[in-house]
Amino acid sequence: MAPWHLRDLKEADLDQVVRIWEDARDTGAEPTVTLSEGIGALGRGAPAVVAVVGDQIVGVAVSVVADDRAWVLKIAIAGEWRRRGIGSALLSALEERLARIGVHCIGALLPVHEVGESAFFNSGYAYRTDIGYFEKRLPLARAEVAILDQIGGAVPPPRLWDEIAGMEAEKAVIERRLVMPLEHQDVAARYGLEPPRAVVLFGPPGTGKTTFARAVASRLRWPFVEVFPYQLAADPLGVAGGLRTLFSQVEHLEQVVLFFDEAEEIASQRRDPTSTAHRVTNELLKLIPIFRRRERRLLICATNTVCSLDSAFLRPGRFDYLIPVGPPDAAARRAMWASHIGPDRLPQVELDALVEASARFTPADIGYAARTAAQAAFERHLARGHDPEPYRLTDDYLNAIGSTRGTLTDEDIDAFERDLRIAARV
Repeated sequence: MAPWHLRDLKEADLDQVVRIWEDARDTGAEPTVTLSEGIGALGRGAPAVVAVVGDQIVGVAVSVVADDRAWVLKIAIAGEWRRRGIGSALLSALEERLARIGVHCIGALLPVHEVGESAFFNSGYAYRTDIGYFEKRLPLARAEVAILDQIGGAVPPPRLWDEIAGMEAEKAVIERRLVMPLEHQDVAARYGLEPPRAVVLFGPPGTGKTTFARAVASRLRWPFVEVFPYQLAADPLGVAGGLRTLFSQVEHLEQVVLFFDEAEEIASQRRDPTSTAHRVTNELLKLIPIFRRRERRLLICATNTVCSLDSAFLRPGRFDYLIPVGPPDAAARRAMWASHIGPDRLPQVELDALVEASARFTPADIGYAARTAAQAAFERHLARGHDPEPYRLTDDYLNAIGSTRGTLTDEDIDAFERDLRIAARV
């Protein structure tokens, strides 16, 4: 076999490290450090070294530091490279790095006969039989509250799903493909149907993709976590590091809907291998398969146009469905206007005129125009002490429509229709 050498772990090594970490278990005992905890530590810059043969990583040692004490979280070695002294060499290299930052004592905790045990014996570590290991898992509810507080998540209020007016075709698809298999996982299992883990919602701006994502979480009664790129960029290791930290935190939640709006900002087409965008997209591509391994979790990514996303991002193995959320048709616009106007005032309004005048409007546009019309009627009432012209309601709404700059452009509609033809997967 080719010779191996040691070096510090690099950001680009994470994918190979994850594979080795998962494979390097020699016992059935529960690990003292989970994979997600290890990824989180690496994302925070934990000292780590790897053994490399060519471009292939064959071993890794990861540690954490607290004051002058360090703990070795994991030694993982690829199966065909064991018993070649790599474990001891990794430990030695890690010790050198830890000594340089002032560490005076190094400890490790691992199941009996786990990978790396012989390396500790061979490297002069004392095996202490006089220590009892105590562990307490926080009740999940308390632990989840702390995690959700850190990442800005919460369970949405109930009935958001029922409050979506119109968009019946989109609601039907999302309910059948997402909500029902996740609500009735026992029935799905009976028929060999694996509930979805990750989906893309695509459509022009303002068509309600975020509303649908939040409503799915409301319907399931799962926590909803909306991720903003600026939050990820605040991580010391940049957006890629922020992604690793976020997914590590989410790993501890029993159930979650994780939502990325404007997903093209973190999964854009990879063109320049040296660019930050390239590294961020690579990082997300690595993390999605890990996310998919756990049940009762759903990743929803929203984008205005599918062609802005990297092609590898859209493969069936990563995303189960690519669901269109398009501009509302006449029936949907009618339902939206009726919802905004309310049953008391609806008989005073020529609804057909509003539906026709708002042909290029999104749900967001209709909501804005409805508020503008209500404001006009409200001010007229206050100016006279009553509404002297209640029959003007239709004009109020038509004037509001005329003064509202619609979100949709010809380019938006053309892009959506193209995506609908070539990308939809429902």
